[in-house]
Amino acid sequence: MSRKQATDSLETNPDRNDDRAEVDSPAALEAITAERDRLAAENAELQDRCVRAMAEFQNFRKRSEKDRLEFSEYASIEAVRTLLPIVDDFERALQTETADKTYAHGLELIRQRLFDALKKLGLEPIVVQGEPFDPHIHHAVEMVETEEVPDHTVLGEFQRGYNFKGRLLRPAMVKVAVEPKRD
Repeated sequence: MSRKQATDSLETNPDRNDDRAEVDSPAALEAITAERDRLAAENAELQDRCVRAMAEFQNFRKRSEKDRLEFSEYASIEAVRTLLPIVDDFERALQTETADKTYAHGLELIRQRLFDALKKLGLEPIVVQGEPFDPHIHHAVEMVETEEVPDHTVLGEFQRGYNFKGRLLRPAMVKVAVEPKRD
């Protein structure tokens, strides 16, 4: 008997092909369909879990990178904050009169190099002279009654204030004008 004849014989004779008969029964077909549907649902659930796990990992990676950058910036802020008193000392030293102009010029060069290095890191001085008083960036140390300038105008600066990368690092200590009291 040839192979084709054997196949034809199996297809026409259901008694000889027990597996085929089993599949053709409605109960068996329903069981296979139910199994297929269960496997498809399980597959969809596993794919959904995989996508969610990948999204969580991406969020974790972004959060870790953000935390690393914030830590780096925080470390920079603290380093710059510790150097600000040195910049203040240089400025006070330069305000002192000295007979040795070469010495004063050398101090100015050192102060300028230090300030330029800090500026490259993100340090920005706050401009205060003649500006309106802003309690968010100014610390009023002295109030002076005067009619020469508008009320709440900064008259002078005792200690310079700074921003670091757009954030307030230290408020400026200032002298502020107030209107004289009228009796």
